[in-house]
Amino acid sequence: MTLYSYVVTHDAGFAPNPFFGYCTLANCKPEVRKQATEGDWIIGLAPWEKGKGNKIVYFMRVDEKLDFQSYWRDRRFQQKRPRYDKDVQLRCGDNIYEPLPNGNFRQLRSLHSDGEVEDPERKAHDLGGKYVLVSETFAYFGSNALTLPLGLAELAVGRGHKCRFSDGVKAEFMQLVRERKFGIHAPPLRWPKNDESWKSVACGR
Repeated sequence: MTLYSYVVTHDAGFAPNPFFGYCTLANCKPEVRKQATEGDWIIGLAPWEKGKGNKIVYFMRVDEKLDFQSYWRDRRFQQKRPRYDKDVQLRCGDNIYEPLPNGNFRQLRSLHSDGEVEDPERKAHDLGGKYVLVSETFAYFGSNALTLPLGLAELAVGRGHKCRFSDGVKAEFMQLVRERKFGIHAPPLRWPKNDESWKSVACGR
């Protein structure tokens, strides 16, 4: 398996989106979404902080890889279409590209556009990844991000992503996975105080 690490620049519940039983990466990181295959693992790190280093925002196993048309039409992911008349969890939905008859996509109002005018730069960036990565095997720590163990220091990354790691690093990472419960452990870093809609999926194994 291949292990990918990258920095989650904006942890708001959008990319990744850990809600409704699935952790999905549908936007941002186009190269990771194109390259990763089923069975690979992805680990998202918080930006480096002086005196603290990087922390782990989430990790997920790639259980499915869908194109944007399939992701939009799949009933499992309809709750991930953003809605602004509901709670915060629904507003940060990542299923934002509606297929059009001409083969193009309409960009919905979301954390990547205001709904009135599409953001062409972000749209091209998102769709450039071609695929949506889906996981039921994930742990999301959000605002309670884990300290990156010393044995996984090689995972630290600045811009872009890293995916070439020794078998020893991979084994250390899998040990971390075995020691943690799957599910959502905390809200995203950028989340309204006193809003508990993120608790829809309890941690479990």
